[in-house]
Amino acid sequence: MEDNIFLKNRKELSLTEYMEAQENGRENLGAELPVAVYRLLEYSLREELSSRFGKEEQIDIFRSAGYRAGTYFAEKYLSPSLELSEFTAQLQKRLEEFKIGVLRIEKFDEETGKMVLTVSEDADCSGLPLLGETVCNYDEGFLAGILTSYTGKPYNAVEVNCWATGDRVCRFRADIDE
Repeated sequence: MEDNIFLKNRKELSLTEYMEAQENGRENLGAELPVAVYRLLEYSLREELSSRFGKEEQIDIFRSAGYRAGTYFAEKYLSPSLELSEFTAQLQKRLEEFKIGVLRIEKFDEETGKMVLTVSEDADCSGLPLLGETVCNYDEGFLAGILTSYTGKPYNAVEVNCWATGDRVCRFRADIDE
């Protein structure tokens, strides 16, 4: 293919620029996709990354991508100036609006910042067969990115229960990464 003079000096798009470009692109089909399409993308990437780089690297990449997405999500769709209870309510509402899942806070320690969160009807895993391992690594990063963005402190989130381990909710322990 010949060089296109209009593409000279173009820059790589950031996540924000990619997300802004989607706003008017699907006039007939709209902005929503079925969970099956989301999972087709997620699990094909998971398989490809695992086969090329190994499972641990794939997990790390998914967490990092989730963190990046969580930071973007918090900055674009959430109000960081809200008190914690209002922020949590807004986060719950937004996750349901975007059909990501139904969030609940089971425990929160104000002194340490440690919390236990659950997500039911999680887009990543609800309905999967029993696999004997957690699979929501993207969600781990996503939640950590949101919490870090809100608090200004470096959060880490780890999934401890998952649909794929036989549970009916995904449970995450989140704490400040010191």
